Amino acid sequence: MSILVPNPTSDLIWQTAWKSPVFRWKLSLGIIATLALLFTFPGFFQTIEHHSGPVLNDWVLKQLPPQDVSIGIFLTIWVTALLLLLRARFSPAVFMMFIYGYIIVSLSRMLSINLVPLDPPVGLIPLIDPISNAFYGKTYITKDLFYSGHTSSIFLMFLCLRKWWDRLFALIGSLVVGSLLLVQHVHYTVDVLGAFAFTYPLYWLGKKFALSGWDNIEKQQN
Repeated sequence: MSILVPNPTSDLIWQTAWKSPVFRWKLSLGIIATLALLFTFPGFFQTIEHHSGPVLNDWVLKQLPPQDVSIGIFLTIWVTALLLLLRARFSPAVFMMFIYGYIIVSLSRMLSINLVPLDPPVGLIPLIDPISNAFYGKTYITKDLFYSGHTSSIFLMFLCLRKWWDRLFALIGSLVVGSLLLVQHVHYTVDVLGAFAFTYPLYWLGKKFALSGWDNIEKQQN
């Protein structure tokens, strides 16, 4: 069921959504689960750094001399994240889709990183991302490889955004981030491709859970 509110304010939209008991408990559960994940990240990533695996023979990386493009990766991801946050002010649905998509994608990554341990690519240049790295612990992490968290995060933003131009911006940003990660040799090609392949179905799973059982109240945007 969809309730359309003509030209509502962000406060009105969220207040209306909050009237739904299902929305309230799903929002609370999503925030608690996200905080719990962020709390466990440092220990998890420091642990997987002690794992060992093969160094893949990546033809694409061999064609790309490693370069430090951290600033481009950082700005692309976090400008897109800011755009998502601004849109979420007028759309509880966008916020809920992202938060549950992020939870499921993060759990999937934790599983896949354990099941597919890899040693980092030859020529890896440490990625400078002060925000993301804050959740990795004291040691720089090089083995959170399959599949790429940076690529999956920005691609998830693309999937959650609703406006055409927003989605185009985020999609281009996803391709840019995936490419720059390869330029910096932070990930293998399979890590980046895997991020696109896994994130899409996991987004739909998160969306189905996030939006079921409460009225989807969104501002109609051009």
